[in-house]
Amino acid sequence: MADKKKSKAIWDVKIVRSAILQSLLKLNPRKMMGNPVMFVVEVGSVVTTLLLFRAHSSFSFNLQITLWLWFTVLFANFAEAMAEGRGKAQAETLRKARAETMARRLLPGGGEEMVASAKLRSGDEVLVVAGEFIPGDGEIFEGIASVDESAITGESAPVIREAGGDRSAVTGGTRVLSDQIKVRITSDPGSTFLDRMIALVEGAERQKTPNEIALNILLAGLTIIFLLAVVTLQPFAIYSGSPQTVFVLVSLLVCLIPTTIGGLLSAIGIAGMDRLVQHNVLAMSGRAVEAAGDVNTLLLDKTGTITLGNRQASEFIPAPGITAAQMADAAQLSSLADETPEGRSIVVLAKTQYGLRGRELAAHEAVFVPFTAQTRMSGVNLDGREIRKGAVDAIIKYLQQHGTVLPKDVQASVETIARSGGTPLVVAENRRALGVIHLKDIVKGGMRERFTQLRAMGIKTVMITGDNPLTAAAISREAGVDDFLAEATPKDKMDLIRREQAEGKLVAMTGDGTNDAPALAQADVGVAMNSGTQAAKEAGNMVDLDSNPTKLIEVVEIGKQLLMTRGALTTFSIANDVAKYFAIIPAMFAATFPVLNVLNIMHLKTPESAVLSAVIFNALIIIALVPLALRGVAYRARSAEALLRRNLLIYGVGGLIAPFIGIKLIDVLITGIHLA
Repeated sequence: MADKKKSKAIWDVKIVRSAILQSLLKLNPRKMMGNPVMFVVEVGSVVTTLLLFRAHSSFSFNLQITLWLWFTVLFANFAEAMAEGRGKAQAETLRKARAETMARRLLPGGGEEMVASAKLRSGDEVLVVAGEFIPGDGEIFEGIASVDESAITGESAPVIREAGGDRSAVTGGTRVLSDQIKVRITSDPGSTFLDRMIALVEGAERQKTPNEIALNILLAGLTIIFLLAVVTLQPFAIYSGSPQTVFVLVSLLVCLIPTTIGGLLSAIGIAGMDRLVQHNVLAMSGRAVEAAGDVNTLLLDKTGTITLGNRQASEFIPAPGITAAQMADAAQLSSLADETPEGRSIVVLAKTQYGLRGRELAAHEAVFVPFTAQTRMSGVNLDGREIRKGAVDAIIKYLQQHGTVLPKDVQASVETIARSGGTPLVVAENRRALGVIHLKDIVKGGMRERFTQLRAMGIKTVMITGDNPLTAAAISREAGVDDFLAEATPKDKMDLIRREQAEGKLVAMTGDGTNDAPALAQADVGVAMNSGTQAAKEAGNMVDLDSNPTKLIEVVEIGKQLLMTRGALTTFSIANDVAKYFAIIPAMFAATFPVLNVLNIMHLKTPESAVLSAVIFNALIIIALVPLALRGVAYRARSAEALLRRNLLIYGVGGLIAPFIGIKLIDVLITGIHLA
């Protein structure tokens, strides 16, 4: 059923109609010169067309040869136009999200003015309230809101965007559903993220990748060699007493040069980027897609990538002489004003386990101590109680300043939590440690299976985290990654990538924060999360619109699929030329050299039917392979050797056998209806 849907999507009527028109427009020689193989075929078609009414040989045969040569060019153009058409159809959907909107631009002296979004410039500040569209790409500098990003990601579930941190970036064309935010615009009109998406997914201006350029050079070289061979063949034919017509010589040339891969090469590359867009991943270049297919090492940020990102309180571990209920009471009081996910989870855990509910503290003249990066702890003072909650080293320093120390039992609990992969928070009251809160990072479901898939592809996974080595080791074991880098700084990430690259490996990385930007830029494949900062998105060469870091597995598969498809069809193209030799060479010289009849193993009826059958098959095989070029060769997580054997068997041996069958069937058909 899924295959039928894919097939239907490939042969969409609107795309097919547009592709037919484009295949005619692409006959422009200036455009055709970009594909040397098909340019030679077009030149041959023009030559036979000009000679059609001057030739003294069979007009019917010459006309059919000429028509099928033109069909060969048109079918190649059609394949490329189909690939481009699918991208342009998706771009049209994106254009609908780029509707002109009015924006509330904030004035320097206070107040606001309504302006068209097209007049906004980088640095302008705007206010967006519930129900309004965000007028341009930017960073939230004040407020928090629920945002509908379905126009960009296709996901109906809204996401939270807030000032500060790694979820402050917003995209023009998305809609605020609740609350209000103030946004600082970071792009000028025409250069927004949505504009870049539209330009890239259309595919028409897609730059050729190094591998594609190299293959084009190879195909051009083969074309020149066969062109020289065919040109020098005529003197020998005249000398042997069997001169050939231009129509036969052009047919021989077209059948000898690798027209199949030449006609499909561009479509394969465009379709690879299109498949990424279907997975909601935007590749900034074809080079990045190809590099993904050769990745050896994958670096993944722990928080928000391997884990859910919000640590949750899972256990209260009291100190000796303190009951769990006492500790839970103090932990909850210290967290009532803590709006972080961790703080809220502590309040919920105390309520769930001990029935403690949030209390009205106004009458108690409570004074809350907010968390700061300097103190790394928070708390509350009320009714003579001085409660503090914070990182272990911060609480140790706090206790030492007041002449007390952390009890050994509490220290042992801290070490146990760290070894298990959790994060310990110590609670103290009146300069005495009450116990430890166990905050646990929740590993995303299915991560271990995902990493097993990557391992089967030969890809090494490395978890990057700022946690201590004990915590990092525990999380890496639970998630199933191959290695980890603990207490990582942006420089550490860069150094790790450079070490891997120095060993000849290609490195991929996912990230969403500004601190990830240098590493994303250094990596061969840098996949930035759409939910991340603008700096991260600009540094990477891919953007995941769904912000699902594990999607790099699909990215790698699509990259490998692109390389395999190109290799498989190149193998098929070269292999099926062999059958054409057996069809045309005997037809050209068997009359003069009867011994060559031994090569006519297909027992084709006449020399004319043999040449015509080969030319027809040469054209039809291009159109027959269009679905495979657009859909790609199926990829399975196997070793490179196993994949090579499989593809040589299917596309190498298949490329040898299929033309013998196809040319013979066409010969039977055209002689049966007296076309030759």
